[in-house]
Amino acid sequence: MTRDDSDADVDPDADPELLRGAREAVVEHAPALAELTPARTGNLSVRDGDRVAVTPTGVPYDSFDAADVPVVSLDGARLAGRMAPSSEVPMHTGIYQHDRPGAIVHTHSPWATTMATLGRKLPPVHYMIAAVGREVPLADYAPYGTEELAANVVAAMAEADSDAAILANHGLVVTGPDVETAVENTRHVEDICRLYLRASAVGEPHVLSDEQMAAVEERFESYGQQPDAE
Repeated sequence: MTRDDSDADVDPDADPELLRGAREAVVEHAPALAELTPARTGNLSVRDGDRVAVTPTGVPYDSFDAADVPVVSLDGARLAGRMAPSSEVPMHTGIYQHDRPGAIVHTHSPWATTMATLGRKLPPVHYMIAAVGREVPLADYAPYGTEELAANVVAAMAEADSDAAILANHGLVVTGPDVETAVENTRHVEDICRLYLRASAVGEPHVLSDEQMAAVEERFESYGQQPDAE
């Protein structure tokens, strides 16, 4: 639901402790957007139950603190925060309502956005795409900040069973169980977009098969440090 004029009546200091941990996570990780997206065009959010802490709109990523960070409900109503929330709240809340990840990152990172302007999805040209699925689908274009865009993104991610989507003529959105993972996987997708476009300039990139991707997914289940067996 798009925010309406009643948001102006919210007392931003009514509950400074509301979602304190999530708001602090937004402050901590917002500067990562500066590495991924030009100017002030990206945003990220962290969900806690049925409430969401999201980056404020139109401000430098290192210029706000936890009390500034807006908190919205899953229907987009503003609940707290000294600053107004990102214009992409409908996309964030739409994704949360659909599959309830823990965090979302949206960027206009250059390589993914190049894919977006070409109208291309990202196929499995490198096994690390398994961090978000077997492909990164292309969501149909709609104006930014609209319910239509939110619906297009949710539909594309659901159809491809992917935790990410390229937004046609717009940018990239990536979800994760927490904000650290969402930021890391955004970097993975951006890097694979770069590899794909560079390879495409030379020839036709080889795409991994479903069987090859299934083997990668199986290996990912035991990747990293595992708890000791008792």
